[in-house]
Amino acid sequence: MPINDLLTSAESKMAKSVEATRHEFTLIRTGRANPAVLEHVMVSAYGSELPLQQVASITVPDPRQLLVTPFDKNNLAAIEKGILKSDVNLTPVNDGTAIRLNIPPLTEERRREFIKQLHKKIELGHAAIRNVRHECLNQLRTLAKNKECGEDDEKRAQEKLQKLTDQYIAMIDKAGKVKEQELLEV
Repeated sequence: MPINDLLTSAESKMAKSVEATRHEFTLIRTGRANPAVLEHVMVSAYGSELPLQQVASITVPDPRQLLVTPFDKNNLAAIEKGILKSDVNLTPVNDGTAIRLNIPPLTEERRREFIKQLHKKIELGHAAIRNVRHECLNQLRTLAKNKECGEDDEKRAQEKLQKLTDQYIAMIDKAGKVKEQELLEV
């Protein structure tokens, strides 16, 4: 595999790692309503466990509230139970036709907890990018060992790879700072 293909592949994997990390950030609840917090909620409906998005629509009627409207009213109790069982820490209010989830303002203690979660997710994102770099470095060394590329080419490729790594880690850090500011907003 030519060096440019290796670097392109590594860059693509790093970009996917950044996107996955950003997605993980959306799952951390801030003081504002965000339908993404319900993404991992599973509901027992139609004889199987289904994601909430497949049995109901989720809307944001105001900044501190989520409205979950089931496609089939018979699933209302199952949706309520699924939300209670999940780890979103929100109490559903069943009004007979839909479920309202009021997002309470974050306490200082909860903010600090969420910031700790955020920092763990940032570190996992960094680790994913470093793993891609490590994998690519091993492939470069194998190419050099098999005499498929010269030492100078290998060194240049390693420098490019390090620049890519630094660039994508900086992207994760920037996204993390934005999310941290969001969490600190009162």
